[in-house]
Amino acid sequence: MIAFDLQCANGHTFEGWFEDGQAYRKQRKKDQIECPVCDDTSVSKIPSSFAVKASKTTSDSYGHDAELLKIGKKMVDYVKKNFDDVGCDFAKEALKIHYGVSEPRNIRGVSTDQEEKTLKDEGIKFFKIPMPATTDTDT
Repeated sequence: MIAFDLQCANGHTFEGWFEDGQAYRKQRKKDQIECPVCDDTSVSKIPSSFAVKASKTTSDSYGHDAELLKIGKKMVDYVKKNFDDVGCDFAKEALKIHYGVSEPRNIRGVSTDQEEKTLKDEGIKFFKIPMPATTDTDT
């Protein structure tokens, strides 16, 4: 069995389990895979998030770890520099921007599962990225 992360043309994401990749392709070709939210059959695979843990540490893996840390730091720095931190008001601000009450801008913050559901129900697209905890030395 194999699991794929799937998305319909309306942006709903869900998981599908298949015997193998060929079974997925056959079912998709026959429009047999449908979104559980809206029943759309225009479905495609999307990248899955996953992690792989090395069984042992080698000097080469330290180089890869350092490179990944650099990339992560660049991403965090970019978000901190280019997105307004609205903290716990993320959902409220996103709704204000969506409905034209506030000027459009990049925002970042935190939200509850219920707030995220509301944003999705309102058709507001957002994505979650892990951000490290702020320390006194951060600017």
